[in-house]
Amino acid sequence: MAKKDSAKKDSAKKAAAPATITLKHLAADIAERQDLSKKHAEAVLTDMVDLIAKHLKKGDRVRIVGLGILQVRKRAARTGRNPGTGEAIHIKASRKVAFRPVKELKEAI
Repeated sequence: MAKKDSAKKDSAKKAAAPATITLKHLAADIAERQDLSKKHAEAVLTDMVDLIAKHLKKGDRVRIVGLGILQVRKRAARTGRNPGTGEAIHIKASRKVAFRPVKELKEAI
């Protein structure tokens, strides 16, 4: 009986984990909806990701209607603390990609 209980717990853990949707999953869905080949849909999405990355590297903001805005933000150098020792450490300046969802997306979720 202990085996059944542990099997139920394992399946409950797997069911609770959110699904990860990859580029291939999105391409397959688009291919089905738009009557395209999966290969063609995946190529289009890959090109889109490459173009977004190219524009972000140049410092442009990328606005995708219905989704949100992607932009690069600069983080200044700062002093932090090593959580293990409590020692002060220097964190160098960096750039990060920030995403701001549109109102409709926030409300949909």
